[in-house]
Amino acid sequence: MHRAVQILRELASGGPRLGVTELADRLGVAKPTVHALLRTLEIEGLVGQDRDSSKYQLGPNLVQLGNAYLDTHELRTRSLTWADALANRTKEAVWVGVLTGDHVLIVHHAFRPEGAVQILEVGASIPWNTCALGKAIVASSSADARKRLLDGELAVLTSASMTDRNALAGHLREVLKAGYALEDQEAAIGDAGIASPVFDRSGEVAGAIGIVGPVERMLGESTRQELAVAVRETARNLSRDLGAPRRAAYASGT
Repeated sequence: MHRAVQILRELASGGPRLGVTELADRLGVAKPTVHALLRTLEIEGLVGQDRDSSKYQLGPNLVQLGNAYLDTHELRTRSLTWADALANRTKEAVWVGVLTGDHVLIVHHAFRPEGAVQILEVGASIPWNTCALGKAIVASSSADARKRLLDGELAVLTSASMTDRNALAGHLREVLKAGYALEDQEAAIGDAGIASPVFDRSGEVAGAIGIVGPVERMLGESTRQELAVAVRETARNLSRDLGAPRRAAYASGT
């Protein structure tokens, strides 16, 4: 089972297609073992074999599993109305994310209302230290979780990505105090983000909601504070909708 999961992860990260020999080398196991696992995964529709190259790629049934995960994810379900309202209020795209390992998984994306061509980002995975969503979540996580992530690998996506652990730790303390996190071209040049944590009924951080857009529109002196207030208020309302205790829902900011 563990090796089958490893195969899926290798195909997800090292693709788009990999052969039996490549997978065996990456996993450090015999080719017959990899071939047998691939045949089982293929029968279940979790991988598929390209007829021309005989290499393997992820299969269509993974989409069904992913959609089932999203459909049953309470934060995503509860966030739909709030995300749309925030998009209309700020005129920016809205992302809702959860922490998976050291990455943020986008579970919902409300498009920018103006109607320009936009790419759906649901399912995208972003290193936590490069996005406002990740910093908002980690700042509100337990001390142990925060230390583990700070001690782990810190991704570099642009020259602005934060990789100094002491500076990042200080930044997270400021995020916790303010109730929202900022991203300034740390994941993609020209893009910025503002996000606030969302809490569940246990009072623990469940994820984050935030807006993304061009840096000049998001972080301008005349608009940054107004946008941050809108994001923070929406996160509080979503937290209450999830049943968060009042102290948790109001833990961000004052």
